[in-house]
Amino acid sequence: MVSTNYAPEHAGIGPYATQIAEHWAELGHETHVLAGMPHYPSWSLEPEYRGALQRTERRAGVIVHRRAHTVPPRQTAVKRALFEGSILLHGAVAPPRMRRPHAVMAQMPSLAGGVLAARLAAKWKVPFIPVVQDLMGAAAAQSGISGGDKAAVIAGRAEAYALKRAALVGVIHETFVDRVVGMGVDPKRIRLVPNWSHVPQPTRPRGETRRHLGWAPGQTVVLHSGNMGLKQGLEVIVGAARLDPAVRFVLMGDGSQRTALESLSADVPNLDIIPPAADGEFPDILAAADVLAVTQHAAVLDMSVPSKLTSYFQAGRPVVASVAAEGGTAQEVERSGAGVLVPPEDPEALLKAVRILAEDPEGADALGAAGPRHVAAHLSRDAGLARIDALIDEALGGPQP
Repeated sequence: MVSTNYAPEHAGIGPYATQIAEHWAELGHETHVLAGMPHYPSWSLEPEYRGALQRTERRAGVIVHRRAHTVPPRQTAVKRALFEGSILLHGAVAPPRMRRPHAVMAQMPSLAGGVLAARLAAKWKVPFIPVVQDLMGAAAAQSGISGGDKAAVIAGRAEAYALKRAALVGVIHETFVDRVVGMGVDPKRIRLVPNWSHVPQPTRPRGETRRHLGWAPGQTVVLHSGNMGLKQGLEVIVGAARLDPAVRFVLMGDGSQRTALESLSADVPNLDIIPPAADGEFPDILAAADVLAVTQHAAVLDMSVPSKLTSYFQAGRPVVASVAAEGGTAQEVERSGAGVLVPPEDPEALLKAVRILAEDPEGADALGAAGPRHVAAHLSRDAGLARIDALIDEALGGPQP
């Protein structure tokens, strides 16, 4: 597997890449991962990896080959290009030393990872199977990153280069299909492989966790967890918090926009920005909130479906999605039956939805309870990994789904 993000990263794509690779190792396969240095979502290197150019380590039976790269603390098109370029260059000049594998899979929010994986598969003459987690060309155009229009063209070409060389292409959501076909991929070679809920169910009583966090019993708490980047448009959370001091808003996580959000909300006492939770506490903190928020800029349509949604559904709390109604995120929330949609970039609409849920606790609980049911029926870890196994088997000419 080629995946820039990997454990110990606990947010975004990293947990999925890790669980897939560890699953293969548990089945007895010799499993190698070409990865970057841990840096996400804080966009700063983990202390123990600073200064390292290369590192090979064994984690849970998986051999992980790490290569150094730039880590831009602030996202611009140029800095992102340097980040991707450094991954591509170092991976190309220092590929992993290993015997010829049966197949090469890539997790593709990373352009460089996709190109590297395609080249490695061609060198070894084995099937190349990318899984499209995010569409970086569309992301550059839709996320509001500085210089995004030019970056979108370059990113789209790199994505097309990799995807057209694939034996099969996995996509995590059906809204990605048209984009992938538009890059020249035969629709007959595209398979739907949705992500799964990679966190366990909450175990601690909600009241106990709320006391630990300092959240008052009668106070409505709205929590956003995960990456604080450009595409999230988290200014809408700050705006909603300004409108009602009685509601507590919490941003939990890290990302390139955290400093800007801290400055923007410095005069908003009912908005807290806290670090990412430890893995063992994460499910309980999600479950302790009254409402879980997912936000995106209005322009974000078909380039990303936040991985946080699978964790939100598992937590059993109602979701308020401030996203474009025609996008993949909105489709997932509606499909789950566990949340409500409001127009993106509209603080008043977001706050109104929160108030409606706060005034109807039984209705809110019923809405939230749909989340774990949806996970059990469609988003279990076993089902998700089985879809990945079936994708690999088919690419190798074996059993097909």
